[in-house]
Amino acid sequence: MLINVIGGGVKTHRREEYYASSQCSGSEFFRHLGEVTDTDIFVYCPCTSPFIKSETISQCINQFLTAPGYDCLATVSNVKEFLWLEGKPINYDPVNAPNSQDLPNVVALNFGVTVVRKEDLIKNSNIIGKNPQFVITSDIEAIDIDTPLDFYIAEQLYKKTEIEKKGLLE
Repeated sequence: MLINVIGGGVKTHRREEYYASSQCSGSEFFRHLGEVTDTDIFVYCPCTSPFIKSETISQCINQFLTAPGYDCLATVSNVKEFLWLEGKPINYDPVNAPNSQDLPNVVALNFGVTVVRKEDLIKNSNIIGKNPQFVITSDIEAIDIDTPLDFYIAEQLYKKTEIEKKGLLE
């Protein structure tokens, strides 16, 4: 469901079945979002990223609006892993393996918050443009629920956070 906040009011749009299905590609989905959303600036914050703070969302919107030259802004996570693709390492030399903290600074989109102009969303059929600006989030804000294990971890973090808020755990 899309929710548009317009002049203090809220307007909703329920996705057609196809756009909520696995048959719909990510590009089709994002282009459709742009086509059916009545806005100039699109802020994508999916419910699968439940730990994104409202302060982070505000920061991302303000940063996008005040930093010219970028066609989108997206939250990312640092990746300090030994990565391989098609049987070959892509970010290190196995003969001269570095310590993991010395691996190159690679980031991964975590889709907590993405800000993009509607016209770029439609043109690129993606919320990520050709010249993105990145905001690094904490590991907890970066949690993106895609699998049952992700859900379990998020659920445990939520429970722990709620218990700490109530002062039941030190």
